[in-house]
Amino acid sequence: MRDLLRSGVAGQAAALRDGRVGAVELTEAVLAAVAELNPRVNSFSEVLAESALREAAGLDNCPAGSRGALHGVPVAIKQENDIAGSVTTFGGRANHTPAAADSEIVRRLRRAGAVIIGKTTMPEFGLWPFTESEATGRTDNPWNPRHTAGGSSGGSAAAVATGMVAAAIGGDGGGSIRIPASCCGLFGLKPSRGRVSTAPHPDLWHSLGVLGPLTRSVLDSAMVHDVIAGSAPGDRYGAPASPVSLVEAVRTFPGRLRIGWCTTPPARGTQCDPEVVAATAAMAATLTDLGHEVRPVQPDYPDIRFSFLTQVL
Repeated sequence: MRDLLRSGVAGQAAALRDGRVGAVELTEAVLAAVAELNPRVNSFSEVLAESALREAAGLDNCPAGSRGALHGVPVAIKQENDIAGSVTTFGGRANHTPAAADSEIVRRLRRAGAVIIGKTTMPEFGLWPFTESEATGRTDNPWNPRHTAGGSSGGSAAAVATGMVAAAIGGDGGGSIRIPASCCGLFGLKPSRGRVSTAPHPDLWHSLGVLGPLTRSVLDSAMVHDVIAGSAPGDRYGAPASPVSLVEAVRTFPGRLRIGWCTTPPARGTQCDPEVVAATAAMAATLTDLGHEVRPVQPDYPDIRFSFLTQVL
């Protein structure tokens, strides 16, 4: 079962589809992993064990022809998204009213057959590139507890990196999916604005933020994104539907690509760690050896400081 927990979304979905494991059995294994591992990293602010098992039992009774792409796969949800009956805390203690209904992204995950395991930690209001708050404490890096899991989706990243869940939803306005993905060794996808609905809210983080998945692989991310993609009435932004699914795109040979690489951070006054520079250069060399056109570039980054200043004023 431990190997199955680390097989990702694609591996778990295949095992469920082939009947090698049931939704209840997998959900029980995930909850056992949460009970064992969460005290070490503090990635969950709320575990929805009873409702998750009820959902899984219903899915085991679902006819094969009615099963969705994520049938029986347990996933976690960042604390900024509504789950019916749970308080959306945004990492703090000010709100005490349970949400009346699921957010659109949770509704789509359920429709695809995903089992909602619980809500993950975040810094209050998602303001910091680390995950720590007075309400939930500090979320540690699964690989080294002396380091941060990143933020603001650090709880989601730690939950996936430890193998507690195969996928978790994060939000990103200034790196809040990408930073914890980097810190925890995951694939983090920040979709284009309007690609994933933020309903019932018209936008996320005053229009800077978007919702997306953190997973262990590109294919896993594509499977989750295909389920959650699409705008909804009331969204401030929308994006046209992709001409192909991301899963189809992942499985299609891309041909020769034009790739630019840069190690200059967009945030002024900062610099990349030499280890990161070396790893990026090595990847550029590998892509060149694979036949792609690869060259260094120097983007004309705008000054991003003022965009973030408005979030805290």
